Amino acid sequence: MSGGFHFRYFRTRLIVLIAGLLALVQVATYLIVSRANNTSARQHAEESLDRGQRFFREAVAVRIEVLAKSGGQMANDYALRQLLLHSDTDPRTIRSALLNSAERIGAPVVALFTTDGDLMANTREDLTAEHCGPFQNLISLAASDETRMTGGRFASDFAYLDGRLHVLVIVPLYAPYPEITHWFGFASPIDDEFASRIKRLADLDVAFVSGASAGAHRVLATTLAPAMAAALARAAPRPGLSTVPLAGGEYVTSQFALPLLGDDPAGVVLLRSLDVELAPARALGRTILLGTLLGLAVATLAALGLARNLSRPVQQLAAHTRHVAAGDYSQRLDLPRADELGQLATAFNQMTAGLAERDRVRDLLGKVVSPEIATQLLRSDLQLGGEEREVTILFSDLRDFTTLSEKLPPRELLALLNRYLDRMSAIVEKHGGVIDKYIGDAIMALFGAPVATERAAARALAAAREMKAALAELNRELAAEGKPQLALGIGINTGRVVAGNMGSHTRLNYTVIGDGVNLASRLESLTKDASYGTTIIVSEATAVAADALDDLRPLGSVTVKGKTSAVKIFAA
Repeated sequence: MSGGFHFRYFRTRLIVLIAGLLALVQVATYLIVSRANNTSARQHAEESLDRGQRFFREAVAVRIEVLAKSGGQMANDYALRQLLLHSDTDPRTIRSALLNSAERIGAPVVALFTTDGDLMANTREDLTAEHCGPFQNLISLAASDETRMTGGRFASDFAYLDGRLHVLVIVPLYAPYPEITHWFGFASPIDDEFASRIKRLADLDVAFVSGASAGAHRVLATTLAPAMAAALARAAPRPGLSTVPLAGGEYVTSQFALPLLGDDPAGVVLLRSLDVELAPARALGRTILLGTLLGLAVATLAALGLARNLSRPVQQLAAHTRHVAAGDYSQRLDLPRADELGQLATAFNQMTAGLAERDRVRDLLGKVVSPEIATQLLRSDLQLGGEEREVTILFSDLRDFTTLSEKLPPRELLALLNRYLDRMSAIVEKHGGVIDKYIGDAIMALFGAPVATERAAARALAAAREMKAALAELNRELAAEGKPQLALGIGINTGRVVAGNMGSHTRLNYTVIGDGVNLASRLESLTKDASYGTTIIVSEATAVAADALDDLRPLGSVTVKGKTSAVKIFAA
């Protein structure tokens, strides 16, 4: 008795020691992962800021080149040249000509200067000669230093024009080359709209500030809300990388100088929210911590329980476990005990019955939905919610099915529809797709959800083509049977959607939702338009993902219902 007691005491202490070591390892792992996540988030933010600088420089270079080309067009305009080369031309006539040219080329500000930099005319009445000092400085520098002239075509710089930040471009008028008779000046504002374009390109917030060398004193243009812009001005981030608290959160900032003509440099500040970068990692960390604590609690309780009386009942449990592992759920564990092991035996029998019921439900569910979705539903514990992922969605629909349903009796119609759906579904599953749902005679299929699939877009495209061929074969059979012919339309789109269990707390359905799903449905509807001459229409995103641009026939761009921007589409 005493030996058994000591054995159980030693065994309990050993289990507690192992549980303590496991807890220490789990906590250390959590701290290491959290630190690594913080470091990774900051590095990712800094990489985004570095890309943002490149996007800014590229956007400015593109804007300068556009203005320079516009100036070249004006300088080569025969009628305008003749007008300017006559010394007695009325300034109002010159201004009218500049207005016409500016409207034609879409330049915000256009001005004309003499070779000495004197203002002759411009497109803004409020822009007087006293405001044109930056233009005159740039003309003077370009005239005295030919290296400032890019290819002899133009010179550019940044400056304050009428108190606002602009990029300036001057273009010479040669008559003939290399004799310069006039200078065209162009100005494009560095304003909130320009900052918004940078944000769309780089997915970063942007601010242009004055006094960059001594800290930010005034925000000139930004994508930030007014309160955050004011806080940024007060914080005055240092040049280079720094961390600034704004609106209760931390932002990683990158500031670099923007040299100005005749003035102190301005500053370009790029911002990335560190809280946004860390949000996924923090959520994962909380989940890991909670799972660790729950796991330790369960493991400790289970270890203490199993430390008692592990002789014959344990052997019976082990033998019964082997039956369950082999898939035999018909055996029952006979262990009439009133203690924890007796309860464990009862729970084991209930679990075995539950596993048998689960298999029966899975078999039944697999006949109602795709096996992959059935597995996903069972693993997800039937909870509402989903995850964002890239999926290729295929919509197919029978044409004139309503007319067909009026001609056939219900039984024949259902038999024909099942015959059609059986063939199409087999093709979808053959190519790795999952049937999301049947909507009458329509099929909605997923490639890439709920299980990730390699080359999902290419698989969907191959499935659509085989469905088209299979329908032709089915129509030959129907024709031989004297039955009506069928026609289908297929639309395919690839995009990021939310995939998961949707519905109410009492009735769930695994599906995907998002703009990408709507677009696939709209593309299927476009196949009804005979002018496209195809039964399969795919979006540009699918064509690119499938690496099939060269194999598809372009159909141009179309603005489908519910979208404001046009989408390029292709016929397969």
